[in-house]
Amino acid sequence: MPPPSRRLLAVVGLGLVATTGCARRNFFQPDARIGLGSTAVLPASADSVQATAGRQYNRHSRFYCFFWGRHYRRVWAAPATVPVLRLASAAPGGLKFGKAGGGFQTTSATLVGRQEREYALRSLDKDPQKTLPKVLRPTFVLSVVRDATSAAMPYGALTVPPLAQAAGVPHTRPRLVYVRPDETGLGSMSERFRGKLALLEEKYEELASATPDLAGTTNFVGGENVLKKLYFNPAHYIDQPAFLRARLLDIWLGDWDRHERQWDWAEFREAGGRVRYRSIPKDRDQVYFRFDDGLVPWLASRRFIAPQFHTFHEHYGYIPGLVYQAEFIDQHGLAQLRRADFQRMAADLQKRLPDSVIERAMHRLPPAVFALEGQRLGNHLKARRQTLPQAADAFYLKLAREPNLGGTAQADRYVVHRYPDSTTVQIFTAAHHLPTTADTLHFQRTYFPNETHQLTLDGLGGDDVFEVHTSSAGRPLPLRLYGGEGRNQLLPEGGAGRLRFYPQESSNFSAAERGQPYLSRRRHTPTERGIGKSADSTDDKN
Repeated sequence: MPPPSRRLLAVVGLGLVATTGCARRNFFQPDARIGLGSTAVLPASADSVQATAGRQYNRHSRFYCFFWGRHYRRVWAAPATVPVLRLASAAPGGLKFGKAGGGFQTTSATLVGRQEREYALRSLDKDPQKTLPKVLRPTFVLSVVRDATSAAMPYGALTVPPLAQAAGVPHTRPRLVYVRPDETGLGSMSERFRGKLALLEEKYEELASATPDLAGTTNFVGGENVLKKLYFNPAHYIDQPAFLRARLLDIWLGDWDRHERQWDWAEFREAGGRVRYRSIPKDRDQVYFRFDDGLVPWLASRRFIAPQFHTFHEHYGYIPGLVYQAEFIDQHGLAQLRRADFQRMAADLQKRLPDSVIERAMHRLPPAVFALEGQRLGNHLKARRQTLPQAADAFYLKLAREPNLGGTAQADRYVVHRYPDSTTVQIFTAAHHLPTTADTLHFQRTYFPNETHQLTLDGLGGDDVFEVHTSSAGRPLPLRLYGGEGRNQLLPEGGAGRLRFYPQESSNFSAAERGQPYLSRRRHTPTERGIGKSADSTDDKN
């Protein structure tokens, strides 16, 4: 079977054959303003404009839409009254340009306000040009990929704050603004923002001052960099119940794009040198995504091609596809939680999200957009709320099926007890890496064969010890051990069935041990498991 990328290209090719001539040199609307205002000079005193998010998406025939989908084309072309961005009054003390953003699709910039408080300015429309290989960028494929932006709900992020607040999840407060066609205050990004609609939202300290749950935070850590801190510091840990609350909110909203770079983390220092991180979701660009209403995208979003392009319906559909993008951070941030924890959290969210909150959130959409989609989206949210426990259970089972437990850069000791009906894992960190005088247990969980099909333990770094105690009766759970870097030891006791160990060449084994059937030779480094990439990240706030 060909890889998903080849299958997707084959599907796209089918649509391209059926809808030739879709390429346009001037793809984007020249200015978000509509009517005579789009060609007229904007008066200096103008406080607001009538604008559209991207009317270019609504210029296609029914034949084209049969293949590529209606998506949210009418919403992108719907009129909205939008305030004009005035840097001098956009925040207390005014705002000034800080630095350009580095997004692949979104035009973004960091603005700085009073006391160096930071704000993010992000364009509503996207340009996925950089996601394509350079050889395809001059071709009509670029227009097709750009047109797929219409599957996103451009104003969806405006509805999230009241929902997140009711759910107990920290959130930003995006504001919709129009950037003047003669704006010069955005430094090197001025030209790229001119005439566009954008979202302006506060970051870090401004967010903490308005969120009681973040009171007492000592620092804010960027998305990937928190993994670096967890890797090098065993006393650092994620607030897993809080992260589960945020992830179930994501699932309820149909927000499928929740990889590790889509999070900020509030840092809390605790007694004994421990540091806790609480998740702050950001960039709500993909809530209420609608992708499967055309032949080509429907085929492309099948679970055997690209299931992450998950459409928001009144039912949840294929949960592994909805959570696909966040698999790496989910494995790190939810590893200790049990099935009952998922059910309790889902039930709590059901109580926190009554119809009145949903309806209030939908009325944050521009009036013309609410008339098109507000009722439908609200009804879908109400239906999804009723079945949230079932979705939470499917999410749990997805994570429990093949868990991957990562270690740290320090010396860790893994103690595994394998029985016919369960496997218990304990992970200890050596005392000299912690402010204690004894090895510290920082992970313990029991896995059951009706939920878990294979278990992987990843030492990653340091001189790790794997103690595996296997009962002689029955068939134990398949176990994969990766020694990672450092001099590692495997101390088996009992049977060796369904056990494989992948050590580094420097691992410390006797000649007799090397002849055992459970030992496999395979080099393995933190980078192969995704930690090396995060360890190189430098996106801390401070």
